[in-house]
Amino acid sequence: MTELRFVEVGTIDYLDAWELQKQIHQRVVDREEPDTVLLLEHPPTYTAGKRTKPEDRPADPGGAPVIDVDRGGEVTFHGPGQIVAYPIVRLPEKVKVVDFVRRLEQAMIGTCAAFGVTAYRVPGRSGVWLPAGETPDGVRRLERKVGAIGLRVSQHVTMHGIALNCDVDLGWYERFVPCGISDAGVTTLSIEAGRQIGNAEAMPVLHEQIAEMLSWRDYEQGPSLEPKPDPAKTPRVPLLSPSLG
Repeated sequence: MTELRFVEVGTIDYLDAWELQKQIHQRVVDREEPDTVLLLEHPPTYTAGKRTKPEDRPADPGGAPVIDVDRGGEVTFHGPGQIVAYPIVRLPEKVKVVDFVRRLEQAMIGTCAAFGVTAYRVPGRSGVWLPAGETPDGVRRLERKVGAIGLRVSQHVTMHGIALNCDVDLGWYERFVPCGISDAGVTTLSIEAGRQIGNAEAMPVLHEQIAEMLSWRDYEQGPSLEPKPDPAKTPRVPLLSPSLG
């Protein structure tokens, strides 16, 4: 089994973390370092992926930077109360990129389950979701995303990754259209569990779930909701190596 190293970075500026990713990515490509997963938190930051439309960018980012990045997906937010995991790993020959995406989603689904929250996939949309429905007091709630994903693959080695909302301030999401999806909402693990769950409590669970999924063993996929159309028609994950088709 390939060695997998986890590094807990703490809170780090987005651009500094991006530079760290690039450095580790090159060393993993050159087989100078083992596959590495960075676990961290960012200060408030908006990042705009390759599919971002001008109208989906935050018109008033509230003082947070808006950074154009080379991952798939559209605009998302990173900030305190959200665990970010950047797996920088060499994909085994038998693992396709979509397989890798499903495994990262499963790691977030498994983490939610550990706190009593049943999360789902939505075919056609990446990430991890909670179903629409009514609260006990009759308030209607849209489908809502608790975990986001955006990746880049170059020379068979991955970059960027996932973001799981633990107790992040959702006010930041009111400034833009998250992931370009206007018919759904955003939530946190704390809201869905009915108690505060911070990064410190959830981090070891997500660590364990990612380690299991990146052992590349067979696993049982969690449940899915009804398929929904992707708001954009271009591929969700940019494939930079032709052999990764």
